[in-house]
Amino acid sequence: MLLIALCLGCKQEKQNEAPQPITLGAVYNLTGGQAALDIPSSRGAELAIWQANDTGGVRGHRLDLLLKNGQTNTDTLRAKVAEIIEEAPATLGFLGLSDTDQVLAAAGAAADNNRAFITSGATSPLLPGQVLDYLFLACFGDNVQAAAAAEYAYETLGTTTVSVIYDSTDTYTSLLHEYFIYAFEELGGQAISSNAYSAGSMASAVQQAQSADFIYFAALPQDVLPGIRLIRQAGLTAPVIGGDSYDEPDVWQGQNQLGKVYFTTHAYLGADSPNLEVQAFRQAYGKAYGGEEPSAFAALGYDATRLLIQAIEQSDTLSPEATLQALMGIQNFPGVTGMISFAPDSRIPSKSVTIMEVLDGSQQFVEALIPRNIPAP
Repeated sequence: MLLIALCLGCKQEKQNEAPQPITLGAVYNLTGGQAALDIPSSRGAELAIWQANDTGGVRGHRLDLLLKNGQTNTDTLRAKVAEIIEEAPATLGFLGLSDTDQVLAAAGAAADNNRAFITSGATSPLLPGQVLDYLFLACFGDNVQAAAAAEYAYETLGTTTVSVIYDSTDTYTSLLHEYFIYAFEELGGQAISSNAYSAGSMASAVQQAQSADFIYFAALPQDVLPGIRLIRQAGLTAPVIGGDSYDEPDVWQGQNQLGKVYFTTHAYLGADSPNLEVQAFRQAYGKAYGGEEPSAFAALGYDATRLLIQAIEQSDTLSPEATLQALMGIQNFPGVTGMISFAPDSRIPSKSVTIMEVLDGSQQFVEALIPRNIPAP
């Protein structure tokens, strides 16, 4: 009788054991050239996990975010994805990163292990076709933000000529400048010069730029401020317009002598935003990180994580395959950076683009728009 009682006690104890946690893999560049974008994104991702766990987790399971530093190195990123799979073989999916070349390395490794990967901030519209079936974007594509910048420059600023300066060594900047020139010239504008640079040759590219109504400067985060300074030192006083790599609020503090600077990004997160999702996110992010102001990349990391959580909640079973299938069917997801839906033939959401201006050392909201004519990927 005692043996039976002990066995019944063991069985009851096992029944009362907490369910195993659900693991999500995250790779972000917490050091190196992409850290300025990826650190805020990783914090947004962590915030989403904390909030989910505070409300009971997902399907009765606690969530674990296994976060690794890719060090802005593609080989390291591949290794970190493999490391996560080794440490947590039941990992249901991956998220992270803000640069196309970095994502290709990490998402390719995730796909090799049959896991979905949501990039929070890499904007190449070619990505889903380069990592078939497994790679999703939480952000708009570069063709969309380039078209929005072209429409704003041509129709709102009333410009007709542009000089383009771009980093030819990175996929993001190379694609962005191509999409921009196409969209601007389709509207009736003219690109009168296009000058590429690589490491050590930015000053030369700036010197070769011709005077125009404005400068389109497609640069990686670490080159944005030094490049704009070079543009001004070269006597080019026209407005400078760029992409979402400019969205680093801290970079602009105290920079009051840059002239007119505009850029496209994913959302306006200012204290005066009327968007209730934005206000709730601002409050939670500031509380979690000592009053720090969130950037659009922080919001993208938050949205990407919540998308993956939503897929897990809607999946038939707790498996990587079911998570992938559920992710493909997500519709009308209320993200901080906009409503997110995935069409049957697309893994890039259709979202508006926010135009920002750098004014008196801070980022100021200008408008949000959905461009009418978007270049094909």
